Amino acid sequence: MFDVLFIGSGQGAWNGAIPMSQAGLKVAVVEEDLFGGVCSNRGCNAKITLDKPVELVRNIEQLQGRGFDSVPQINWPDLMAHKHEVIGRLAASNEQKLVKAGVQVIKGHATVTAADTVTVGATEYNAEKIVLALGQLPHRLDIPGQAYLRDSTDFMALTQMPERVTIIGAGYVGMEFAAIANTAGAEVNVIVKGHQPLREFYQPYVERLVVSLRERGVRFFYDQQVESVTESTSGLLLQGTNQFALESDYILDATGREPHVTDSGLENIGIATNANGIVVDDHLQTNVAGVYATGDVVDKTQPKITPVAIFESQYLAQLFTGQTTAPINYPSIATTVFTSPRISQVGISPTEAAKSPDQYTIETFEYAEDWFRQVQNETDGSLTLVFDQENILVGAVEYSNEAVDTINGLLEVIELRLTHEQVQRFIYTFPSLQHSYFRKV
Repeated sequence: MFDVLFIGSGQGAWNGAIPMSQAGLKVAVVEEDLFGGVCSNRGCNAKITLDKPVELVRNIEQLQGRGFDSVPQINWPDLMAHKHEVIGRLAASNEQKLVKAGVQVIKGHATVTAADTVTVGATEYNAEKIVLALGQLPHRLDIPGQAYLRDSTDFMALTQMPERVTIIGAGYVGMEFAAIANTAGAEVNVIVKGHQPLREFYQPYVERLVVSLRERGVRFFYDQQVESVTESTSGLLLQGTNQFALESDYILDATGREPHVTDSGLENIGIATNANGIVVDDHLQTNVAGVYATGDVVDKTQPKITPVAIFESQYLAQLFTGQTTAPINYPSIATTVFTSPRISQVGISPTEAAKSPDQYTIETFEYAEDWFRQVQNETDGSLTLVFDQENILVGAVEYSNEAVDTINGLLEVIELRLTHEQVQRFIYTFPSLQHSYFRKV
């Protein structure tokens, strides 16, 4: 009998399993694939490895005639080999972290057969508490020619970059991969079902990002419903509404991700689910006592990103070891789309703040005239801040190459509700981004 048994080994599992085991609980983790889940092996880590040369190329482009007289070309096979070198070792490393911490590792497909029982193969395992860390799967369009579509996992294993890449969808995956493929030399087309890429982000900055990508050759096709894909003599033919047709060598289905709630036996014990995932209460417990869920499979309003899964897993560790009995209390959460430039945001958005002008003040700072941004000739960056009636920072969004660092720095100010006087107590290195933007808070 285990105290806690996790199904899945992603960020929503091992970040809690290890401290639980170290605290003396008997813990098991069941995994049928690569340890560490999607983020470690086929998601965030792999993507950022492929993106790093893109970021460097963009910075060098900005400095043409200002220290550089040529732009390097990305060698895709070399880059992919580097990605395998970096990412290929992570699954074994994640498994060993569990083993070293005393967590029992069980390999195979898990099926929930009772509120305290999980079956793997022919073996039954009992646990006082079960945690479902099942994650999400790529959504796949159900259209004729579906077999010709590829997903994000396929893209991040490409041995050669195709000449013509078509991406269906303009969310995180679609926009990030569009930037990568474009910089790697592909002709990139993005098919958008509606007319609003990156709906979760501040649209004035999204519009600037689209303009930037268009200037680099990325084409956007709005209000298109993809109807079929067929093989043609010169590639793949994608057809959509209003007689839309487009030929491509590679078509990426980036139409989103969906919670992995099938084939694990959740229906055997009546776990409540909906289109957004597994329904949980404010302690992350499902409608079945003793069964919990964490990470991207959970139905929640918080972003389905790695840091949130980590936070939830660590919360369960505190809950199960008696360090807390309180409901989970989510902090301010920063989100970023890793395009070039980046868009990063935290707290109350300027869009929401603009609806209540009596409660919030919005200030925007363009970087074209900022000497520190001029050092790298960054002329297209911008920062928008939201202040409440007490003049305390409550939201921020930035569009720039360094947006991640800016928003990560401001996150602490927002979460701790620091006053202007408290912020002015910080003496940062000069010159630095922190010194530059904290003068605005």
